[in-house]
Amino acid sequence: MIRQFKPKQWFLSGFYIGALLMTSGCAWIPSGDKPAVFMKTSDMKHMLSYSDRNESIAAKGRWPRERWWRDFGSPELNRLMVIALKDNIGLKVAAARLRQAQALVKVEGARLLPFLDAEMVLENTRISENGVFAALNHEVAGANIVFGRINPFNFRYEFDFWGKNRAAMDAALGEAAAEKAELAEVLLQLTTAIARSYIRGVALQQQLNLAHAMVELSRDLLAMDETRFRLGLDSGDHVKQSTIKLEQVNKREAGIRDRLDIQRNLLARLIGKGPASTQNLFNGMVISPEKIRLPEKLPLELLSRRPDLASALHRAEAAAQQVKVAKASFLPTIDLTAFAGMNALRLTKGASSLANILFSGSSFSYGIAPGLRLPWFEGGRLRGELSAQRAEYDGAVELYNETLLHAVQEVADSLSRWRETRSILEAHDRLLSAQHENLGLAQTRFRTGLDDRRELLANEHAVLDQKYALKTLEADRLIAMVDLMEALGGGYVNDLQILEQKRELKLVSWLPW
Repeated sequence: MIRQFKPKQWFLSGFYIGALLMTSGCAWIPSGDKPAVFMKTSDMKHMLSYSDRNESIAAKGRWPRERWWRDFGSPELNRLMVIALKDNIGLKVAAARLRQAQALVKVEGARLLPFLDAEMVLENTRISENGVFAALNHEVAGANIVFGRINPFNFRYEFDFWGKNRAAMDAALGEAAAEKAELAEVLLQLTTAIARSYIRGVALQQQLNLAHAMVELSRDLLAMDETRFRLGLDSGDHVKQSTIKLEQVNKREAGIRDRLDIQRNLLARLIGKGPASTQNLFNGMVISPEKIRLPEKLPLELLSRRPDLASALHRAEAAAQQVKVAKASFLPTIDLTAFAGMNALRLTKGASSLANILFSGSSFSYGIAPGLRLPWFEGGRLRGELSAQRAEYDGAVELYNETLLHAVQEVADSLSRWRETRSILEAHDRLLSAQHENLGLAQTRFRTGLDDRRELLANEHAVLDQKYALKTLEADRLIAMVDLMEALGGGYVNDLQILEQKRELKLVSWLPW
């Protein structure tokens, strides 16, 4: 006796079988090792506190600000920055990568939406009189097969029950955010490199002027020694010493000119122009280091404004979403396709009347087809992809940890350099003051006839030599400030604070590990 199943029973049986298959599919997902964890920010209070009131002022707003280079008060530097932001090649490449990442977000986001398209096919095929069909059926020899299909409505949709497509879009969003932060990092590195080069160039230009003055003094001293040697007042040793000193300052002057050319050429490359565009630089004056002050407090939260940290954390988040995508690949895929339109086929040996049939009501057709795909066996591909994505996530987290340690080190180093250059500069100011006092005494002795002009020239040369060293120390102090601004992100603002909250809540808690 054959038992008849009712439609309801068929539906329930299919539902139970489908649920069993889905559950079986989920059981195949392998468990992974313990994922990498984010490193906690180390304590930096001892580095970020200031006891010297002369060193700091009360913080007003965010520091450093976004266009931090304007604090140096150099119109020439500001002009270089404007040109670089427009024409630098590396900046353009980073911007292109960002546009590409943003376009991929649209590509992945499209998977969450249904696909609608239209289709039209018209085909006329003549059957050969000597072919296979003619051999099997002589009546169709030489006939035409006319086929037409017009579907103005084709529908396809994949149900994202497991969040696979959503995770893929979130991963693309993370990559786009990372590329945006990378663009900010390129911008920060570019502007700080320009500032350092410009500061060195201005210092070299000032040193070149001092070197030229020292050359003139050395020539006067040599001329005086030669005169005294011809008059028999001194031996030739003084002439030789003065000649050596003159050649030394000539060598120094030539070296400064060479280093100036190097800085000009470097700036030309950084702003995206040719060498001719920077030949007349360094005519302005850099603001005094003492006019730029640190804020009273430099809280560690400023590190959250670093673009490299933002990029690393965004990439870790994107990698976590890719783990979700890899896990969802183990689960069944359910989709739905549908169409509606007209189609007709006709076999004829005369004039075709396909159009009359195709657009008749009897040619209307439609279809709907739900689909289910179960990844039973794929040769270990899915397990390999999941393992690779988990490893990529671990690598992204460790890269963030390394970036964080590097950021803390940069802040500590830049603060140390800032303090030490201040101490060195103060000591050199005292040395220069003492040298000025010696020069004043030499001038007094010269006016009273106690010393000749050689002693006066020697003291003037010593003062110029100390001023020459002072320009290097002032440049070092300003560059230390640039280093600190770069270490603190250069005024970069982003949504990293939200991501850090996720990190503090243990990002792995929402990972499908």
